Amino acid sequence: MREYKQLLLANKAWATELLEEKTDFFQRQTVGQKPDFLWIGCSDSRVTPEQMTMTPPGGMFLHRNIANLVHDDDLNLLSVVQYAVDVLKVRHVILCGHHGCGGVLATLEGGTQGAVDQWLGNARDVLHRHRDEIDAQPDQASKVNRLVEVNVMEQLRHLARLDTIQKAFAEKRELWLHGWVYDMRDGHIKTLLEIDADTDLDALARPDKVLV
Repeated sequence: MREYKQLLLANKAWATELLEEKTDFFQRQTVGQKPDFLWIGCSDSRVTPEQMTMTPPGGMFLHRNIANLVHDDDLNLLSVVQYAVDVLKVRHVILCGHHGCGGVLATLEGGTQGAVDQWLGNARDVLHRHRDEIDAQPDQASKVNRLVEVNVMEQLRHLARLDTIQKAFAEKRELWLHGWVYDMRDGHIKTLLEIDADTDLDALARPDKVLV
């Protein structure tokens, strides 16, 4: 059987299983969504936010891109953040990187072209800012994983400075930003930092290493 057809068969089995567990499951889904979480993560196919956090459908609003970057001119991300914070009223925004990120590796090694190369300009800025820390790591894998960690910090700081987030903070809404990394070697999510309305964004220190 061709591989894409297997996806359709798996979907039927999934829907049947959910209906057996709860007959009104899909009827309730049509009412609307009220997630507590916005997840901003990497597009890597091995990182599956809902599955690895056991979050049911409707519990998490999602945005994914290569290397979990926050660009000022990325209307896709900006609109997702605005809708999640202003309309859905999520209380937690999670920005999650992951062990061995291919986008981060490409940032270190170079050689990218076209749209990918342009996209990774943000990550190269992070590398330049933390070059001393990255170069001090003992091997290439350690360099990649340390850049993954400081990239999460810098992207979360950038996220916190977006107009939507600053407006929510100014209005004293309940909102927390979390910087995490997923370690695919053991399946565990590890915390790096948290930002709220009182955080001094200019004083953020490099997070402790967790991908060791």
